Amino acid sequence: MDFDPFLNVPKLKPARPVRESAEMAAQAIRQADGLLVTSGAGMGVDSGLPDFRGPEGFWNQYKGLGDSGLDYTDIAARPELHNNPTRAWGFWGHSLQLYRDAVPNEGFGILKRWGESMAKGCFVMTSNVDGQFQKAGFDPARIHEVHGSIHRTQCTSMDCQKVGLADDIDPKVDVENCKWLGSLPMCSCGSMRRPNVFMFVDGPHWREGYYLEQEARLRKWLAGVKKLVIVEIGAGGAVPTIRKLGERIALQLNGRLVRINPRLERVRRDEDISMKLGGTEALRLIDTELQAVTA
Repeated sequence: MDFDPFLNVPKLKPARPVRESAEMAAQAIRQADGLLVTSGAGMGVDSGLPDFRGPEGFWNQYKGLGDSGLDYTDIAARPELHNNPTRAWGFWGHSLQLYRDAVPNEGFGILKRWGESMAKGCFVMTSNVDGQFQKAGFDPARIHEVHGSIHRTQCTSMDCQKVGLADDIDPKVDVENCKWLGSLPMCSCGSMRRPNVFMFVDGPHWREGYYLEQEARLRKWLAGVKKLVIVEIGAGGAVPTIRKLGERIALQLNGRLVRINPRLERVRRDEDISMKLGGTEALRLIDTELQAVTA
């Protein structure tokens, strides 16, 4: 195995031809008894959801922030809630409405069908806070949201432990100027509420108990899987949580990793598979190979 002498990890390998990669991925899926789906923001792009990581995409959504120079890491940071709560909730409120309105793309259905065909079924690990896997019909008890969920809220006060659903919040937002209109969401203790999401510069302020329970269920499920395949879709490198966790799980459990990403597709192990495509397109190709064998 070819190692990078500076990082002491295997060098990233270029992707094979797409057809070859699709055939290899289909073979790995056929041989597996459990499917771990790992996803980042790229999974939602085919559902019409914006990828806020790039400044251009972010400022196209919130033109009023371009002049201020604020980017995603500024507006999605905990200090913004205290420094400018109307602007912070403008962003979170608009995001909440976007995710509520989104219709999960075809790729979710393909993944769900693959998981249902396996002896141990499927588990999802995602850095997305959008709740799209639940909306697509995946078992909520088999989803681990490593950065939390926008569909839950918590109190901003460190003295208050209240965490609950965001169902009662009706976002009224001036989208172009990223501004919340009207009264801000408040906790019964009198402090402002916030999304139960792990924000930038958040540290111990995030109430993570619900997600630690999810993680415990994932660990228990993994312990029962003998032949694991991991399908990673649209996991970026700016915050590489999902990429690193998937690689580590594949290595420790001798699983196969299928990495789907139009820009950051490379993998480190010979047994892993990379596809330099968007999520839905790659999943369709793999599914075509699977259908061809079972037909």
